Amino acid sequence: MRRITMLAATAAVTVFLVQGNFMGTATSAPAEKTMSQILRERGKQDVEFQKVPPVKMFDNLWYVGPGYVSCYLIKTSAGLILIDASEEPDMVLHVIDSIKKSGFDPKDIKTILISHGHIDHWGGIDRMRELTGAPVYATDEDWKMIEEAASRPGRGGAPAPRAPKRDRIIHDGDVLKMGDTSIKLYITPGHTPGVMSAEFTVYDNGVPHKAFYSGGTGGRDGVKGYEEAVASSTRISQIQGIDVFLPNHGWNPGTDYPNGSLFERFPKLAARKQGEPNPFVDQASWRTFITTAVARNKDGLEREKQKAAQDKH
Repeated sequence: MRRITMLAATAAVTVFLVQGNFMGTATSAPAEKTMSQILRERGKQDVEFQKVPPVKMFDNLWYVGPGYVSCYLIKTSAGLILIDASEEPDMVLHVIDSIKKSGFDPKDIKTILISHGHIDHWGGIDRMRELTGAPVYATDEDWKMIEEAASRPGRGGAPAPRAPKRDRIIHDGDVLKMGDTSIKLYITPGHTPGVMSAEFTVYDNGVPHKAFYSGGTGGRDGVKGYEEAVASSTRISQIQGIDVFLPNHGWNPGTDYPNGSLFERFPKLAARKQGEPNPFVDQASWRTFITTAVARNKDGLEREKQKAAQDKH
């Protein structure tokens, strides 16, 4: 396992550097753009570019997604937990491949969590459910989004997307227990009506850290969406002791993580020497990020209120 991890880490550095050089020359991308930005903006249509290697982030946590959308694998004493599975067909196949490259059998996945109802996160879930037989969890509000998407044709008259059937319901404050692992689940609406976020412990060489996975901290169009985002981000900001942030995307416009997000820290993690801190343990960046998110959502709410007032006249 150690050899697999070292090889994966080396591959991660190589791929990130190659991609960075490629983007700087072939596409004339502005120098200030980070790799996390570039991957998010290039999107699923650039299949080969999105096939980033998996990364072991902590003793019990792996990144197994494509570059533009985060998928995380949590190891417990009773099997694996998967958060999101990206999309059909290429990206979910990449997730499956990344799980295998990390040294795991996808059939050992015992729980699948959907962060929210946007298809770039759940489009591959039904294939993953079929492969693993694992129950699928989402909030009631976002199950409705998934069901609505599955009831109509896709873009350009394409067939309706393959979607998981409603399974387990996440309630705010639920604690999911698997073996030696407990995950506290939150409903944090704003980005969608039923965003799922999660708090759990990760271990770095046996040392515990409180991690927070966010299904999305931003608002959506309309007063209600931003009211929810303000309430959710304010609530999240009051959780004490978070020192590891796990974003649902490496980077989104206006929501970048201070001092670099996933693909800026992965190479640092791979180059880390014995005794050096894990670059993902960063309470200061978390506090800056969530404080900024609250302010950004409050600003967004004011804009939406002004728009609503203008529409009445």
